[in-house]
Amino acid sequence: GPQCWEVRKHNSSEWCHFIRSNPDCHLDGGFLDYLDGVFCVFPPRLLPLAVTLYALWLLYLFVILGVTAEKFFCPNLSAISTNLKLSHNVAVFSLTSLLHGVTFLAFGNGAPDVFSAVVAFSDPRTAGLAIGAIFGAGVFVTTVVAGGIALVKPFTAASRPFLRDVIFYMVAVFLTFLVLYLGRIRLAEALGYLGLYVFYVLTVVLCTWIHRRQRGDGLAPPGAWEPEMPTDEEEPESSGTNSGDYGEEYRPLLPSREPSLRILTSALSPLDYRKWRRKPWYWRLFKAFKVPVELVLLLTVPVVDPDKDDLNWKRPLNCLHILTSSLLCVLTLKSGAYGLYQIQGVFPVWGLVTLVASALALIIFITTSNEEPPKYHCVFAFLGFLASAMWINAAATELVNILRTLGVIFQLSNTVLGLTLLAWGNSIGDTFSDLTMARQGYPRMAFSACFGGIIFNILVGVGLGCLLQMTASQPLVKLEPDSPLVWVLAGALGLSLVFSFVTVPAQCFQLGQAYGGCLIAYYLLFLCVALLTEFRVIHFPA
Repeated sequence: GPQCWEVRKHNSSEWCHFIRSNPDCHLDGGFLDYLDGVFCVFPPRLLPLAVTLYALWLLYLFVILGVTAEKFFCPNLSAISTNLKLSHNVAVFSLTSLLHGVTFLAFGNGAPDVFSAVVAFSDPRTAGLAIGAIFGAGVFVTTVVAGGIALVKPFTAASRPFLRDVIFYMVAVFLTFLVLYLGRIRLAEALGYLGLYVFYVLTVVLCTWIHRRQRGDGLAPPGAWEPEMPTDEEEPESSGTNSGDYGEEYRPLLPSREPSLRILTSALSPLDYRKWRRKPWYWRLFKAFKVPVELVLLLTVPVVDPDKDDLNWKRPLNCLHILTSSLLCVLTLKSGAYGLYQIQGVFPVWGLVTLVASALALIIFITTSNEEPPKYHCVFAFLGFLASAMWINAAATELVNILRTLGVIFQLSNTVLGLTLLAWGNSIGDTFSDLTMARQGYPRMAFSACFGGIIFNILVGVGLGCLLQMTASQPLVKLEPDSPLVWVLAGALGLSLVFSFVTVPAQCFQLGQAYGGCLIAYYLLFLCVALLTEFRVIHFPA
């Protein structure tokens, strides 16, 4: 049948009928039908208004993704990994802490990217979006972010980790190039991606171990891999639980028994008024945007914080979480298809879940106290991890659908949307945190975080995204590049890696402002070539 983007070639009066009758225009998953909205709900002359609203919603989805990953997904992930590190053996402990550094941090930072890649691969029509985003974010991070770090704070890179990461990334890019060239990915190749990532993690662990042996301190206690980050953007939010308006040090020694209602209200306030007064206006504006998201997340996602004495145990709120989290998981799975299903055509699944969860919450509320977290409190970390993953997945699904809609409206290929909007949106958080890290005097760490994160994104994003699409009947995923742009992308990424691989050792690993400037100029050049290719100004032989 006709392709969906051809809708704009028709008269504006036929748009709605075309969208509704064409099977290519049905969006899989997601709660809102964006194509129907823009072509049927809004009259044709209000198209610019619809596009503006969609663009604002897109920005807000990126905010939701960032907040969920940073404040809810990562803390629960580190709480789980802390719970798993119960071994007293120093050698094992050191290795697990290292693995935690390499994998858990990458997983926390890369969660939005990997989720959006998995969602995009789930439909052959949006696979270009995933490839564009993975390659586009790769180019962006290796040029703009790495160059920005060198501009902000010139430094000497760690030689062996840098070479190791660049070589691994080159292999990953070459693999992807090969897969795209063949136009399909088989089970063996998808497993090869994940296997390469496991090999990378083991290499990192081995390198660090050898490095420590050479320094003569054997397997030192953990912490050598990553010094703890003082992030200045978000101090831990002490949300009004302090007695009065004083700091932690003035808290009374004997814990006063706070009533449950007061604990609930203080735990649900996402604002800290003292902090609010100190901050500049733009921080307050951004915070005001984030508050509704944070409030909904606080209501539905439990967070276990191993650094606090009470492990962030809030009895009334945590009991409420048992109900809200389980409802959230049921209603966001496959965009509510399972949650709204009626058992025997009579009783909906969400009703059953509500009953069971309420009973469980009631039992837990009766058997615990406000002051002391229960023995099984770590289960809440798994619940929180699951709930925040569901939030990220739901937001990523909406994101992919809205980008596909914008592609139909503007007649753009999915690849260009992936390499611009999706890549920028997913990388913006990493960019800020890496540049902040560099400004605070940790440029080497920020630089290695650049490479570690995108290796995770490409290997796990493509590997997992394709693996989840394979069924026993069809053990391969077709990847047909929807425009010559894919080759420009792969070439640009390969070239930028080769450039860094040659020039960084040539400068004796001392990265200054010249190097940073070159990289950023390279990115701008790449962007121009990519857009000119997309708008068919530059032609490539087919």
